[in-house]
Amino acid sequence: MDQREIALLAAKALDDKRAKDIVVLKVAEMTVITDYMVIATGRSVPQVKALAENVEEELAKADVFAKRREGYTEGRWCVLDYGDVMVHVFHEQDREYYQLERLWADGTNEIELSFEKEAQA
Repeated sequence: MDQREIALLAAKALDDKRAKDIVVLKVAEMTVITDYMVIATGRSVPQVKALAENVEEELAKADVFAKRREGYTEGRWCVLDYGDVMVHVFHEQDREYYQLERLWADGTNEIELSFEKEAQA
């Protein structure tokens, strides 16, 4: 499974638990930290935690495991580090405050999510 597929699987896992405003950005040209960032919003602390757990569970089914996990206890901003893919799950106010996509989006690097198309059809 390549990095793009991992990022898209994480995004799908977030969508399955009704995350808001899911964004997948290809940032390999912008940083050495990671190749893809997946950013999503939960409406409450319990939902942020549930979203992060679901990503971990779904990726584990594909034998992909996080190298690190930060922020889970607080449930405000959970970061799951899969090396070439970083998953950020924010509480609404924290996402609005930090605006990660403004830092990493350049207008050309957002990956289209197929499940969003299906929902609109």
